[in-house]
Amino acid sequence: MKQRDVMILWGGAAVGWPLTARSHQASNVARIGYLSLAPRASPRSEALREGPRELGYIENQNIAIEYHWENGNLDRLRDAAADLVRLKVDVIVTGGPAATSVAKEATAARLRSRRGGVR
Repeated sequence: MKQRDVMILWGGAAVGWPLTARSHQASNVARIGYLSLAPRASPRSEALREGPRELGYIENQNIAIEYHWENGNLDRLRDAAADLVRLKVDVIVTGGPAATSVAKEATAARLRSRRGGVR
């Protein structure tokens, strides 16, 4: 995987960090949402599996990853981003600039609704 791809992958993760304060913290399971326009399994999604594994996280034990590959369908990508926000994942990791933009819109909409529509 190229350094640029890793930077996009983890840079996209920053989109979801404002939503990390959750009541499920007692469960000790980190919840990650992965959002991409790409078809299933890509080098980026594989890096998302490998990175936490190298840090001692075990998928479906102490980390859960909710994958949304939308195969080029921007409308489904928007719906998937809204679903991840509703699921209250700890962070949304994106697989590219379009997914990052959509995730940012979905999290901003969630934050606005929590504030009663005030910007």
